Amino acid sequence: MTLRKVTAGLLLAGLVATPVGAAELTISISNLTHGNHFTPVLIAAHDAQMQLFQAGEPATSALQKMAEGGDIADLAAMVDAANGVTLSNPAAGLMAPGQKVESITLDTQAMTHLSLVAMILPTNDAFVGLDGWEIPTTPGTYSLTLNAYDAGTEANDEIINGGGMPGTPGIPAAPGGDGGSNGSGVADTSANDKVHIHPGVLGDTDPAGGMSDLDSRVHRWLNPVAHVSITVK
Repeated sequence: MTLRKVTAGLLLAGLVATPVGAAELTISISNLTHGNHFTPVLIAAHDAQMQLFQAGEPATSALQKMAEGGDIADLAAMVDAANGVTLSNPAAGLMAPGQKVESITLDTQAMTHLSLVAMILPTNDAFVGLDGWEIPTTPGTYSLTLNAYDAGTEANDEIINGGGMPGTPGIPAAPGGDGGSNGSGVADTSANDKVHIHPGVLGDTDPAGGMSDLDSRVHRWLNPVAHVSITVK
């Protein structure tokens, strides 16, 4: 056997025997909206087979709980059961409009993909989402912009009534104290019951009536709604 063949064989054996190293990530998240809050964020590192959500597919019950009421517990448990890694609520509460949370560290262990979700308030079932981003093997800083998705589980009536449990129509709250009341309800004629890009809210300028309890001057947004910076070490 020639030296070249021996060397090539040793290199190949080394590649096969060497496990994929864990990536240590430093993450920052920015709320880009003018007047909307994010509920506690869930960050998850997982394998390629797992997804927290999938556009074009019906929402799971765990996703519905998050999108309608901000409850991330079932999604986190789902990741944990699949031997993934989760980091919950890095902002220690709601993320206000314009807020940035920096220096979030996450050891991905052997996981290869990263996802992120949080409900957007005040909405019926909108959430900011990152779905199965493949973690680069090359160290560096990567910049992502995230869209708002509609879970497709509830009509977007834009009525603030303290709702939030799955199957209970309405919006839990307007955390900024800038919501209205006595709205008649937006007629949501969409038949899309799958996860899809959110069309945004309509709102109005009547805080004591009108069709919506949302203020069109405060709560409307255009995608993207969040910026994420990820440093791979």
